[in-house]
Parts: sequence; structure tokens; C-alpha cells
Amino acid sequence: MRSSLRFISVAAIAAMLAAVPGSAQKTSGPKERYEMDVATMSGFAAMAGGRGGIGGAMGMMFGGDPSTKVAYLLDLRLGSNQDASAPPPKGDHFFLPQAKVGKSLPLIAPERGKEEVPQTFERPKGRLLLYWGCGAKAGPGQPVVIDFAKVAAGQMPPGLMSSAVPVIREVSAANSRSYAHWPNGKGGKQPSSGSSLLGAHKVTSNFGPEINFTLAQDYMPGLQASTAIQPDGSVMIRWSPLQPATGYAAWAFGGMDRGAGGGDVVWWTSSATKEFGGGLWDWLPPSVVANLITKKIVMPPSQTSCQIPAEVKKASGEMMVGNLNAFGPEANFSYPPKPAGNAVWNIDWTAKVRFRSHTMLLVGADFGGMSGSSGGASTPEPAKKKKCKGPLGIPLPTC
Repeated sequence: MRSSLRFISVAAIAAMLAAVPGSAQKTSGPKERYEMDVATMSGFAAMAGGRGGIGGAMGMMFGGDPSTKVAYLLDLRLGSNQDASAPPPKGDHFFLPQAKVGKSLPLIAPERGKEEVPQTFERPKGRLLLYWGCGAKAGPGQPVVIDFAKVAAGQMPPGLMSSAVPVIREVSAANSRSYAHWPNGKGGKQPSSGSSLLGAHKVTSNFGPEINFTLAQDYMPGLQASTAIQPDGSVMIRWSPLQPATGYAAWAFGGMDRGAGGGDVVWWTSSATKEFGGGLWDWLPPSVVANLITKKIVMPPSQTSCQIPAEVKKASGEMMVGNLNAFGPEANFSYPPKPAGNAVWNIDWTAKVRFRSHTMLLVGADFGGMSGSSGGASTPEPAKKKKCKGPLGIPLPTC
């Protein structure tokens, strides 16, 4: 009964979203929903090979010249309120040759109960110092200090972070009777350099109708950013504007090299308010980004610089690592076309394609002369290296 109610609820919500405000037109469906996330990674971020999150950034920043690198990332999710005709659920996304991914990418259902779980987890030590906002000096009430030992004991400071920025995933295994995705165990190699998504796309599966759409929007350009330590000790981030960008957000971590020993770790975000929402480092709809700009959580598309306060750099020590995210447009498709007047719109499928571009920021370390376009002041490489772990249990090649 719970499962049935869940899918009825999903269908009802989808119907409400599809309805035109102020219109009496009724809708049904969609039977199938597709979500395609598209990212352009530049600089050191391109060296991640499509890996996302902090762990990917930390794992990839120790090799290669990033100054001219651009890489692409695709994440594909297909969900339906129908059962597969021949389980397990599976499908294919067919591309034109210029996409350089082969004829198609296989969509397969995740294997239940086989999610990757870390074999060991080292409880974080020390403290986390939270800063926010662009400017030469940190604003009032900063930093907020979090003691990892108290957090481990369940003592989280009240009202620490707002929930203004959601992580939006409209298609997931949790809200679909049948679900398949890519990358997966049958393939995960991301598109090669020179790939283009322009033109016709086709998605087929054994649990829903065929989906066809044509993209007029290609990958966003790569972000070109630089960092420079100022005489007052602050750090200036500058970037070239991207025409498709709807807004920007930046974050930085410091003290990662000393966190394993119980030292202070620093986390800064460009938001003018105390907002560390996960959606800031993900894909967000243009309407959501526009709303966050009015709240000064996201920087407007006209902005091309942001200053990391001097207190952040001082507390971080020699090295800071971070990210600049440019939110982009999205394309929406549905079938069949909406009928005229108030005739019932029976939707077979919807498809959404979301775009963003991001680059990595490095401040105060050259990693063997490889600071590239995101470099700052350099520090000599230690004579002796040893393997260690970062403050959040993230392995670091050297410290």
C-alpha cells in the first residue's frame, strides 16, 4: 500500500508541475521521466576524470598541467511509474557521432544492497571553522566553530545552516517504480575532448515509451579563473564571464594538510549568508538560481570577482583548495505536445537537460610547479613525504 501511495503522489505532483498557472487544463502522467546532467570541468577540475565532490578534487590535484584542460561529465537518470516488461529495468541513450561516446550509453538498474561502503572510517578530529561572504575582512559572527568531538556525540549547534538550497533530483530510484542510470557497472567512461551534444537524442527502455528530443544547447564553455593573494592577506578570485551562466558560487577549504592531526579545518563559501547548502555545488534550475541571487546566496552572472577574507587565508595555513561553480541553462521536453484549449493533456514522457561549468581553485601551493590558471603563491615541496588522511577521512597522497 505504501508503494502504491508513493507513486500516486509522484504522479500527482508531476501533474501539478505540468499544469499552466491560471489554466483549468487537466493533465495526466508523465509515465516516464528522464534527467540528463551535463557539466564542463576546466583547470584542475578537468583532471578529476568526471569524479565529483570533495574526494574527487582532493584525489586528482596532484598531477599534470591543468592550464589547458577541459573535460566533460554526463549523468543520466531514467525513471518510470511502470514495471519493466522483462526485468531488470534497462535502457539506452543513443547519441549522434559527434558526441564521441559510441553509438549509445547503457542505462541499467542499480543493484540493491550493493552500494559501496567504506571499509574503514576514521572519526574526524579537531575543529571546523566556518566563514562566508566575499570581502577583504570576515563579517560579524565569524567564524562559527564546530568541535568534531561534540558533533560525534550528537551536539550540533542549533540553526547552524539553513535549508534554502536543496539538492534537486527529480528522477531517482526512490521516486520511480522502475529506474536505470549511467554511469554504472557496465560503463562510465566520460565523453572525450571535442564532444558535442547538439542534435537528436533517443532514449529507449523496457519500462516506458521511447523518448526523442533535439538539443540546441551544447556543453558550457570552460571557466577560466585565477587567484591572487592580496597585500592585506585576503585572496582575490577573478574569472572570465560565461555567456550562458545564470549565476556563480564558490567555496574553499583550508587546513586540509593538518586536519588528521586534530588541527583546525576551514570552510568558506561565497554566500553572503551562512549558507552551505549542497545544491550550491550541483545543478540548479535558472528560476532557483534567480531567487538565490536576490537572497545574496548566489553571485549574479554579471559578477566576475570575489574576495576570500584575510582571516580565512590566515586560518587555513599554506594551502587552500576550492571550487567555482557556474550554473547554466536547462532544456525541457515533453510528449505529446500540449493540446489547445482545456483538453486533457495526457503526458507520455518528460525530459530535462541541465548544464553547469566549474573549475578548481588552488591557493598557496604549486604541487611541483603546476599551479596553472588557478594558482596562487607557491610553497616549496616538502623534502619528505608520507601518506596521510584529511580531516574528513579523505585520503591525501602526501602531507
